[in-house]
Amino acid sequence: MRQAYRLTKKTDPNLGLILLLTFIIFGGIAAVLAMLTFGTSTFGIIVTALFGVLVGILGTLIIFGRRAEKSAYLQIEDQPGAAAGALQMLKRGWDVKPAVAVTKNQDVVHRVIGRPGVILVGEGNPTRVAQLLGTEKKKHGRVVGDEIPVLDIVVGRGEGQVPLAKLNKHVRKLKKTIKPAQMTEAVNKMKALDAMRPQVPMPRGPMNANSMRGARKALRG
Repeated sequence: MRQAYRLTKKTDPNLGLILLLTFIIFGGIAAVLAMLTFGTSTFGIIVTALFGVLVGILGTLIIFGRRAEKSAYLQIEDQPGAAAGALQMLKRGWDVKPAVAVTKNQDVVHRVIGRPGVILVGEGNPTRVAQLLGTEKKKHGRVVGDEIPVLDIVVGRGEGQVPLAKLNKHVRKLKKTIKPAQMTEAVNKMKALDAMRPQVPMPRGPMNANSMRGARKALRG
């Protein structure tokens, strides 16, 4: 929590004040409701105090988690490899392979396999990434066949692109079109494809070991 707070404070200087006000507002509302319910007896005052403190802490943690997540994305946005850190926050049920293709200009394509199919996520210069995604879609399409869709996403803030902060939500909301057995088959086929291509180095940027750990901790709150 201490590390997440420090990371969030860098891009959210009013964080301490916001959390204090959140505690006061949430706790105050809860205390008033508790007092109206239990009265002003000794028991009522004790329950009111406990209920106000607990609700205040809960509200503060919720707000802190949201602001910490937003701050973490802001700190790595527009840096090479940033989408890899976000995608690796996807939980069970997704197979994530960072940097399946990287150009010398640090345009990157990552791969996610899930119930929607094979999802290729590109980040970098929009024009170059579009070309790189097109090439990778053909390669992946030939391997998985017609029954498993190959989708593509470009990370960014332009038209038709998905902002980094909304990437995981966008991926999770994609329509489920394949069965679990087909997903397993796709994962195995992709391993064969990856084995045939040379190892691609992750571009210099936020996805080195230390910053990856920091981003994960902040995103998890």
